[in-house]
Amino acid sequence: MKIIKFAFSFLVTASLLYALNNAWNFGSPVPPLGSFLDPFHGFWQNATTNKIESGQVSIPGLKDKVTIVYDSALIPHIYAGNDEDLFTAQGYVTAKERLWQMEFQTHAAAGRISEIIGEKALDFDRTQRRLGMIFAAENSVEAMQTNLIAKSMVDSYTRGINAYIATLSNENLPIEYKLLGYRPEPWTALKTGLLLKYMAKTLCTGEKDLEMTNALKLFGKDTLDLLYPDSEGVGDPIVDNAGKWNFKPVTIDSVAPALPAELVALSPIEKSSFDVGSNNWAVSGSKTATGSPILCNDPHLELSLPSIWYIVHLNAPGINSMGASLPGSPNVISGFNDSIAWGVTNAQRDLVDWYKVRFKDKTKNEYESDGEWKTTRKKIEVFKIKGKKDFYDTVTYTHHGPVTFDESFHGESEKNHYAYRWIAHDASEEAVTFYKMNRAKNHADYVEALNHYTAPAQNFVFASVGGDVAMRIQGKFPVRRKNEGKFVLDGTRTATEWRAFIPVEQNVMYKNPERGFVSSANQYPTDLTYPYFITASNWEAYRNRRINQVLSDSKNITPQDMMKLQLDSYNLKAAESLPLFLSHLDSMSLKGAELEAYNKLKSWDYFNTIESEGASYYEAWLRALLPMVWDEITESKVALARPSTYMTIRLIKERPNWKFFDIQATPEKETAKEVIRKSFSEGVAAMEKWKTEKKSNPAWADYKDGVVGHLLNKMEAFSYHIRHGGNSSAVNAHSKTHGPSWRMVVSLEKEGVRAWGMYPGGQSGNPGSPYYNSLLGLWTEGKYVAFSFEQAAEKMKGKELSIITLNSESK
Repeated sequence: MKIIKFAFSFLVTASLLYALNNAWNFGSPVPPLGSFLDPFHGFWQNATTNKIESGQVSIPGLKDKVTIVYDSALIPHIYAGNDEDLFTAQGYVTAKERLWQMEFQTHAAAGRISEIIGEKALDFDRTQRRLGMIFAAENSVEAMQTNLIAKSMVDSYTRGINAYIATLSNENLPIEYKLLGYRPEPWTALKTGLLLKYMAKTLCTGEKDLEMTNALKLFGKDTLDLLYPDSEGVGDPIVDNAGKWNFKPVTIDSVAPALPAELVALSPIEKSSFDVGSNNWAVSGSKTATGSPILCNDPHLELSLPSIWYIVHLNAPGINSMGASLPGSPNVISGFNDSIAWGVTNAQRDLVDWYKVRFKDKTKNEYESDGEWKTTRKKIEVFKIKGKKDFYDTVTYTHHGPVTFDESFHGESEKNHYAYRWIAHDASEEAVTFYKMNRAKNHADYVEALNHYTAPAQNFVFASVGGDVAMRIQGKFPVRRKNEGKFVLDGTRTATEWRAFIPVEQNVMYKNPERGFVSSANQYPTDLTYPYFITASNWEAYRNRRINQVLSDSKNITPQDMMKLQLDSYNLKAAESLPLFLSHLDSMSLKGAELEAYNKLKSWDYFNTIESEGASYYEAWLRALLPMVWDEITESKVALARPSTYMTIRLIKERPNWKFFDIQATPEKETAKEVIRKSFSEGVAAMEKWKTEKKSNPAWADYKDGVVGHLLNKMEAFSYHIRHGGNSSAVNAHSKTHGPSWRMVVSLEKEGVRAWGMYPGGQSGNPGSPYYNSLLGLWTEGKYVAFSFEQAAEKMKGKELSIITLNSESK
């Protein structure tokens, strides 16, 4: 009997040990839980307090001592004696708080997520490789290695990260490594390149070439131009310089490219959300209370934890800058120094083309170009898959770029192959731009820094203590003929290729305009006298007008006024459309829930405040209206793009009887009026269902249900639901998942620069740290942190949370 009991106990124990030390898959992969639950090395060890111990750390290769003062928000103020030590320290402190985030994002960029979570990520990984993400990063690294400044900076940053990695034991590994069962790799310059391309993919892959090609075939050119105009003609351009473009533009032959006449039965690459955008502006001293310029920036990205940004203060000879840095890349990206401030919004420009390639035969060794056969380059991509055998994929490269779609990957047939041309494939020096920008003293320095910048194209706002304000739309832009870049292109003819680029001095820019401010919010970039053809997948139509209206009407502006504008939740889209929508309803015939909805909408002030119910009803109505109007597009057998909401509302006003307002699924012939009425009833019904399910009134913040999700597939345990106002069409562009990822206000006063900022998260990437979400509540409440910005570590006395001293290992 004892033997049986012993055998039974042994088997149970052995089974438990086996189960805890092996990965399982029950529909979703489960990592080995043994090490994760280990009381001495598992996740228990990641819980920390708000006390940060001071101390000393040895890092090989440092030239001198580096002092890092952490303030109460866990912002590191780094004081170094030279550039190399400064960037080594920046790499070290960033990795200390954000290592898993940095590495996970570079794994994603490189198409290596299958290594971590298994086979279900393989299609995503293949997409990344077939878009040439590694190819693009390698080209950037090659450029960095030939530039002494960039090489030194990236090498030092890499040394700092690896110094931190070398300190990691099983006990102090970031929790995500324990959860997923892997360890960090040594950091390399390529990983920094991948991180930058990861951001470029988010910001600079806007295009709808396949969808526009299909629309051209189905609707014809006249209808296409009406639905998708190059410029919607609304509001102020970013730079209005009509008739003053005093340069001789680069020209290529004026023969317009032939338009395609075919349908493309491919599913387009997943696009970035339309909620990706940003605001920036700078007002000159003539409009401020102090007489000094004020600069503001709030980039709108997907809100995630760990946060996209990491605030840092960099001080060394020649540099004293502070602001939001990108974990994985040196320098400050959106920030200020003693003399200037700068910020960015996305330029939106279409810098992607798809070329239809014709191979000589099935070997794909040669492809046609101007009647000749060129040799391809093939790269065998190896995918390591967790728990599975390696997967191999051969990607064929032409001079256009990688052939993304073919018969082995999302292709429509073995005869149609499409190569991907992306501006971010080109060698670039964005690291040099930010190195110089962090040290800039004036407008000339800002211009010189931007001369090195190619992608992703951005609207760079500028203000200086010297009193200047400026805007420059900077990127590497091909010279295009009209309509070029909107449709798939013939890859067998060099006449369709990018043959020239707009000289940087001819990019859209201006300085100190008469109106007393510069601003951008992702709208059309310039007046129509600018001599180059411009196209994009979408332009913003509402935020920019609200910003310009407020700035135009304002005098004696204070930093607090600018914070109020960043938090402005006025919904201009609703103000311009709701009265028309309501006019089509017969209020006398409404009853019950529809009458209640009508009254709430009629009394709404158009502000998307936290408690507003009118904002919720308007959103529910719009969600019902748009698919009802564009049923021809959403139900099409080939990919099509829905026209913008601005164009939809404009067509309702100007062409209410147009054919697109007829609902295809009904026998009746509807006009815009019937669609508005039907969608109102549908929207109210959806709202009633929501109220029943939630057992709550539809306050806007509850109906929107904002989420700041963890990077690891929005893991609930590490994510937060928030109550916040705003809307993607408001200046405070907070939607359910996207919004102002960083808010910054800088007053450039001669007596000393003052700055405030905030982002939705915290400085630590550790979910077990009180600094993981310590800024989230403040951001949600619309509050800001006033930054300490001292020239010397000694002046931080009394403000320090802890002090870390970095020394060379040999000292």
